Amino acid sequence: MKLASLKLDRKSGRDGKLVVVSDDLAWYADAAHIAPTLQAALDDWDRAQPGLALLATDLAHDAIPKARFHEREAAAPLPRAYQWADGSAYVNHVALVRQARGAELPDSFWHDPLMYQGGSDEFLGPRDDIPLADEAWGCDLEAEVVVVTGDVPKGVTPAAALDYVRLVGLVNDVSLRNLIPDELAKGFGFVQSKPASALSPVFVTPDSLGEFWRGGKLHRTLMVDVNDAPFGRPVASDDCTFGFGVLIAHLAKTRNIGAGSIIGSGTVSNRDADGGPGKPVADGGRGYACIAEVRMVETIQQGAPKTPFLKHGDMVRIDVRDNAGHSIFGAIEQKIVAG
Repeated sequence: MKLASLKLDRKSGRDGKLVVVSDDLAWYADAAHIAPTLQAALDDWDRAQPGLALLATDLAHDAIPKARFHEREAAAPLPRAYQWADGSAYVNHVALVRQARGAELPDSFWHDPLMYQGGSDEFLGPRDDIPLADEAWGCDLEAEVVVVTGDVPKGVTPAAALDYVRLVGLVNDVSLRNLIPDELAKGFGFVQSKPASALSPVFVTPDSLGEFWRGGKLHRTLMVDVNDAPFGRPVASDDCTFGFGVLIAHLAKTRNIGAGSIIGSGTVSNRDADGGPGKPVADGGRGYACIAEVRMVETIQQGAPKTPFLKHGDMVRIDVRDNAGHSIFGAIEQKIVAG
């Protein structure tokens, strides 16, 4: 089952209108009679899920009224959420950050994930521009996998935590890299360096992903393009130190997690086949899911970074496809604009 939120004007509701989308992303059916918004459905999932699943079946069999689904008309599935917590499932990415600045990677990073609390009061739609007031801030994309949870009890185990995953999707976790050092130097985390992130057009239930969802990991390739050129083709299940069960349990160690919480994997990152840092796609490697990582590799190998951060007018695209080449979540396509 695939769910989306269509854009509405502020007077009609800032959380969008919930719709069920066909597997091929071509059609949608209005789900307002079941739940007006995705958050409302998540709040009452045991009641709403069967009705939404039936609606999806009827849509697949052409048994109900339907309308064309256009990704450009989609808001973020959750235009605002009660919680956005981003983890560090790919320790390879963290290791490269520390290696580039000559710092040792603590052993604890391999069994205790990093996680930060991000801003969740606004998520950009999949076709919304990324406003950038100052190019000197170092705008970067970060292609990640996300899950949306139901109500998760405090102290849940990693194995049990996966039972509370309601939906899976993608995020472009936009970062302003040149603002990060001063913020982290204060010892209190990200604020100004983390503007609004963008979510994929649709979120998908784990059962609908079939073999692509195993062990709390998405077993697919992320297709990341910058200015229409392949930038990254990392496999989300490879080099993934922590599955989502571990990330959810980490967040729930001392507190309950509310329905509608979004949890991110962190930047997807693969090593090269020889075990070293990843190579660019143009050189036969899997490339990167963020610009910062290629800059770190350049620093390690060449002494200084060469790849620039995003500028006004640049385009980014993030997508995941099935075995037939069809988009699973729809694509995040964004332009960097002055703003």
